[in-house]
This record gives sequence, C-alpha cells and structure tokens, in this order.
Amino acid sequence: MLNLKVYEVKTKLTPSMQKENLHTTNKISEVNKSDYNQNTSQLEKDKIIERHLRFQDLLISISTKYINSDLSDIDKLICESLQQIGEFVLSDRSYIFSYDFTNNTCSNTYEWCAKDIEPEIDNLQNLPLDYITQWLDAHKKGDAFYIEDVSLLPKDGEFGLRAVLEPQGIKSLITIPKIKNNELIGFIGFDSVKKLNTFSKNEQEILFVYANMLVNVLQKKEYEEQIKAQEIKKEALLKSLSIQNEELNEYAHVVSHDLKAPLINIYTLVGWFMDDNKEALDENAFKPLKQVLFNVEKMDFLIKGILDYSTIDKLDEVDKLVDFNLIITEVLQTILIPNHIKITVQENLPSLFGNTWRFKQVFQNLIQNAINYCDKDNGLVEIGCVEKDSSYQFFVKDNGIGIKADYFEKIFKVFTKLESTGSSSGIGLSIVKKIISHYKGSIWLESELDMGTTFYFKLSKDMGTN
Repeated sequence: MLNLKVYEVKTKLTPSMQKENLHTTNKISEVNKSDYNQNTSQLEKDKIIERHLRFQDLLISISTKYINSDLSDIDKLICESLQQIGEFVLSDRSYIFSYDFTNNTCSNTYEWCAKDIEPEIDNLQNLPLDYITQWLDAHKKGDAFYIEDVSLLPKDGEFGLRAVLEPQGIKSLITIPKIKNNELIGFIGFDSVKKLNTFSKNEQEILFVYANMLVNVLQKKEYEEQIKAQEIKKEALLKSLSIQNEELNEYAHVVSHDLKAPLINIYTLVGWFMDDNKEALDENAFKPLKQVLFNVEKMDFLIKGILDYSTIDKLDEVDKLVDFNLIITEVLQTILIPNHIKITVQENLPSLFGNTWRFKQVFQNLIQNAINYCDKDNGLVEIGCVEKDSSYQFFVKDNGIGIKADYFEKIFKVFTKLESTGSSSGIGLSIVKKIISHYKGSIWLESELDMGTTFYFKLSKDMGTN
C-alpha cells in the first residue's frame, strides 16, 4: 500500500515579482473600469432614446385625439394634453399664454398644476410685456426661452424677471413660442417648482411640435366658432327676412284691397256717366273720360300684378301632376287674341308636378307679353318644349319687335317695361322668373330687333314624368 503525502509549497515572492504583480492587477482593474463605464454610458444612451421615443408616442396619441374628438370640448382636450406633457417632462405647472401686442400685454389662457401646486392663472392676466422682455425677444426670433436655475438670474429690480418668477416658486422653466402664419401669437410654458429641471435639445424640439399642434387646433376652433356665429347670424337674418316678407305680403293684400275698391267705383261711375251722356257729348268730350278708364285699368293690372307676385311663395295647395297642354289651352281661353296673331302649341308636352296656378301664370304672362309686343301683320307665337338629359326646356317664341341686349336682364325686374304705353303692369316677367326660381329652374331669352324674341325656361325632370 502506497502512502501519498500532500505537500504545501509556499513560494516567497521577490520584490521585483511583487512590483510586476501589482502592475498587472492595476491593468486588469483599469480594463474592468473602462468596460463598466462603457456599459453604463450605453445604458444611459438607451434610456435617453427610449424616453424620447415615449415622448414622441405621447405626442402622436395627443394629436390623434385632437383629430378624432369633437372640438366643441376643446378646452378640456387642451387641459388634458397640458397635464400629459407636463407630467412627462416632470414639470409642476404647464400653461398657455396669448400675446396682445395692441395693449402690450400677455394673458394666461390655460393652466395645469400638479398636486399641491398653487394655480397662477388668475394672477397672470394682462401682464405687461415689459416684465418678460428677455423671453419675448427669444420668441420673436422663434427660439425657446429656457432657465435651468431661476436663482442664478440677476436681481434686476422690482419688475425684473427674477422678481416675477420667484414669488411663483419657480426654480426652472422653459417657454416655447406659438406662431400662426409667421406671426407670434403666444407661448406654452413649463414650470418646475419642487426641484430644478433640465430639457434636452430633443425634448425642446418635441415641445415645439406640441406648440404647433396647439396653434392648429385652436385655429380650427376659431374657424368653427366663426362659422357657427355666421350660421346664427344667417338664421337670425333669414328669420327677420321671413317676418318682413310676411308683413309686406299682408301689407300688399291690404293695400291692394283698399285700392281696388275705389278703382271699381271710379270705373263704374265713369262708365255710367259715359252711357248716360253718349248722345249729349261729342267724341272730344269722351277722350279724357276714356283716358280715365284706361288709367283705371292700368292701375287695376298693377294691383293684380302686385298681388300675384306676393302670393307666389304663399300658396298652400298641394302640388300635383300638371298637364301642360291642358293648362295652356285653359290660359288661351282667358286671353284676348287679336285676329292677326296665330298661336301654335306643340303636342304631347310633358306633365310635371307643381302648382297649376303658378304654371298658368308663367304661360299667361309669356304669351300675353308676346301678343303685346307683336308689330307684324301676321303675328306668330310658338309654344313648345325640348327634352334634355335631366330637364325639359320650354320656349315661347314670337316674331315681334324684339328686345335690345341691354334689357335682357332688366326686363325680369319688377316694374320694368320696354315702353310706357299700354296697360301693362311691368310685373309679368318678374312673376315668371320668381315662379321658375321657386321650382329651382332657370329662365333666359334670345332676341333680335325687328325679328322677334324667344323666352326659354328649364325645369328638372325630377319634378315629374312624361
């Protein structure tokens, strides 16, 4: 059996060997320290990058909310976003100010405060710009104004910047200009009250994006408020016009009724007098009496025209399918047609939904107008229709005196006549245009002097069927 012995060998190091060993140990320590520093540096960089990415994501989330939300509650959205941004950048108070360069002041319009932080919005209204000249100069250049440590600001008097900030407990702050259409309109700001705070360049750039977002959303709100105000104004105006129109229509009916009664009396009395004295008076004596009757008839036409014009939009009768051939036949039966004038009507005219009285007024006035201004021995009036893709184009054509181009628009205005002779009221074509407009159609004319005139009007097929 073998006896094995374990020997412990102790080596004694010489001084030169001890020195070399220490040198080696220091090298290893330096390498480890370098690796540690590199790892720590990389971790810090990763944290900064990760923080910036989260900041960007937060901004995207806020932007999406602005886009998808109802801007009627914009104040709540802005306050929520101020809180989100404020908490992310570790500020204790975030706010929005508006510049008023007319009065040389600025005012706090929105504010968010962290827990236990006193609001300052009520104390920061109409603040003179002279108090903040330093950051105003920065904002005018489009730059942020950043103070990392308020206590390091110079003590520049009662109205200096430090004197404004320290009573609010502000240790650090940053303000970002709000610019709309290249014009400085205000700023957003972030105060740190509990401790000093720093903002990297990347964070400042993201805050600039946030400021632009606020400008856009507030501008959109302004536009919507302007549109809403215009709508309210429009509704009030329409209501006022409706009341005025109703009052005018009632006035027209009352006045017309009051005028018609004495006219009938005058016409009747003059007629009786002429009948009773037709053998005693000669033709010269009858001329002024006939002139009286002519003017009474003229006045009667005028009153009837006013009544018809004011009644167009007030008819309560339900629309029905109207046969245009039938209503034109009925209209021709009510018109006195001279022997030298021939009227032709196209067969198989379309039928449209509408009011019979209105359509009769259209054709009655156009046909009567064609008869009144016919100067030919063989007068001709043609009535017809051409079918278009989505509408019917009606026409009333004559071979009369024609109309100058200067009058093409004027003749549709109330009381406009080509000549003052005759008993025409000057309202007929105005009635026609008003009726066509009521049915969302259009009317126009073509004319040549001494050759004749054609009035066209177009009505949608949606009004009816053939």
